[in-house]
Amino acid sequence: MPITANTLYRDSFNFFRNQVASIVLLALLTAFISVLLNQAFSPDIEQLKVLTATESDLASNAGTGMGIQEIIQQMTPEQQMVLLKVSAAAMISALVGNVLLVGGMLTLIRLVSEGQRTSALRAIGISAPLLPRLLLLLFVCTLLTQLGLTLFVVPGVILAISFSLAPVISVADGKSLFASLKLSCKLAFANARVIVPAMMLWLAAKLLVLFMVSHLSVLTPHVASVVLTALSNLVSALLLIYLFRLYMLLRDNAPAAGVSLDKR
Repeated sequence: MPITANTLYRDSFNFFRNQVASIVLLALLTAFISVLLNQAFSPDIEQLKVLTATESDLASNAGTGMGIQEIIQQMTPEQQMVLLKVSAAAMISALVGNVLLVGGMLTLIRLVSEGQRTSALRAIGISAPLLPRLLLLLFVCTLLTQLGLTLFVVPGVILAISFSLAPVISVADGKSLFASLKLSCKLAFANARVIVPAMMLWLAAKLLVLFMVSHLSVLTPHVASVVLTALSNLVSALLLIYLFRLYMLLRDNAPAAGVSLDKR
């Protein structure tokens, strides 16, 4: 039986509708953790004042067509250090939040698929042993994808699609880092017709969430950050449901197609 995108979309939305309470709670919880970690690791107010001391000068330089690298070179060493701390805080908080979201969400999907009743907190607790492996996997995937986006954009998008199934494979089958990446690349290119549209919709939805930043000025910055991160997490949760369902179908159809997915 061929795997179609329409079938996967329908199954994904049905699962989301049936588990909406747990998924929303998981999205909010991981969003709150991400924002909290970002605040904990970010420089204090006095250090941030150093970074914004010459904001007008940097803005005027940006208007003259200077690139990001040239603008950073115009900063003082102290400002560069503060900028590095801000970037590191954002990266660490986002990575930890994504690891908790992916681990909890995939565990929730697996348990519900097995007929077990569970909750967002229980799913995160059960996923705890998987989190170190997921942390390394998502760090490698994020690093390679960001490098690809920085260079020519298109390689980054291709890498994002290639690694899309890696977290699902790692959680579902317990495969190692490189085995998950290798199998994900193989399956992603073989099933591009059902993966690429979902990934493009995911990217478009992420951009839409970022566009909403300017429309949440009535909220305090911290509340707005939690809301926007939670919305972004909900979009990622839908994609994870889609990819998990796809991999289960591929794994079930593998013996009939003469393909083995059990090698580690």
